[in-house]
Amino acid sequence: MFGTQSQRDLPLEFQSQIPILRPSIHTRRANLTVKFQDLYGFTVEGNVDDVNVLNEVREKVRQQGRVWWSLEANKGANWYLQPSISEGIALKSSLKFSALANAITLKRLIRKGIPPVLRPKVWFSLSGAAKKKSTVPESYYNDLIKATEGKVTPATRQIDHDLPRTFPGHPWLDTPEGHAALRRVLVGYSFRDSDVGYCQGLNYVAALLLLVMKTEEDAFWMLAVLLENVLVNDCYTNNLSGCHVEQRVFKDFLDKKCPRIAMHLEAMEFDVSLVATEWFLCLFSKSLPSETTLRVWDILFYEGAKVIFHVALAIFKMKEEQLLITHHVGDVISILQRTTHHLFDPEELLTVAFDKIGSMTTNNISKQRKKQEPAVMKELDQRFRRLNSLKLDDK
Repeated sequence: MFGTQSQRDLPLEFQSQIPILRPSIHTRRANLTVKFQDLYGFTVEGNVDDVNVLNEVREKVRQQGRVWWSLEANKGANWYLQPSISEGIALKSSLKFSALANAITLKRLIRKGIPPVLRPKVWFSLSGAAKKKSTVPESYYNDLIKATEGKVTPATRQIDHDLPRTFPGHPWLDTPEGHAALRRVLVGYSFRDSDVGYCQGLNYVAALLLLVMKTEEDAFWMLAVLLENVLVNDCYTNNLSGCHVEQRVFKDFLDKKCPRIAMHLEAMEFDVSLVATEWFLCLFSKSLPSETTLRVWDILFYEGAKVIFHVALAIFKMKEEQLLITHHVGDVISILQRTTHHLFDPEELLTVAFDKIGSMTTNNISKQRKKQEPAVMKELDQRFRRLNSLKLDDK
């Protein structure tokens, strides 16, 4: 179906058709839960209201597609790849104005969503994946896969364990062909970067990349640019130090941006990392509907990791009143899980994320990371020493 290293047409068929979902009149009357496939083949459960929201969203996708096609007709197919004023290239005044206008237009367009059929090309170009791929021989990926065939490491064993648990029931990912493609991408990257190797969570990210990108090799390079350039360093290393730092930074921002929620959760002794760790490691791919996740990724690959903080805070903010009347940790988790699983309208989430949360610059986030790193490293070192002490006691 979805293919692997060759061109894959099925996802593009999903994308171009964008079907209207029509529950039966009996379902509408009874308001029963309905099941249907989304744009990327995932089975979705929702009520009729959810179906109506999805239909509205898909109509907006069509309208947004027409905007992109119009710009391509007027400016050229790769207008968004023109030199930007931030690249340090000496440009004439007229070209600087053109580059600035393009950058403003592009940021606005991407926040409104990249049409699914253009997503592979736009992601690959704007994320830096194309540039990264161009720095190595053309045969790099195939050579890497051949060189790793039959090799067994702790990473490959964990990958093999996780393959059948990655989006079970998906019509392509949960097949021998899908498992094989995902395994090649993950194993290949584990040998490319032995410091990362493999971390649980990457299987979901790589799987969704496979569904979006045109080829398996492009999915590999998108994973590479994500881990090496977009996200914080050490997020997926053995001790997850980068992820621990992100959780502390996120808690700081929750205190500042949503103080009522933060105070209430602290009084309950609720640790936000109980829910946020999965969001940061899986980049919402396990939590949000796939089409909403990919709208988040549209912005992530263009604006960087600050987007994760915006979206995570928005999820809390959207349910502020409900969260403030909770008394048990389980109730908080339940509210947040229900919210994320039914966020079929990306505009609802992204409007809160960027219009109601307030500004968070990459520079400010970097400062917060540096502030939190010493405490995280001290905590991890203490944990390591305790584990070693327990091992010595056992001997």
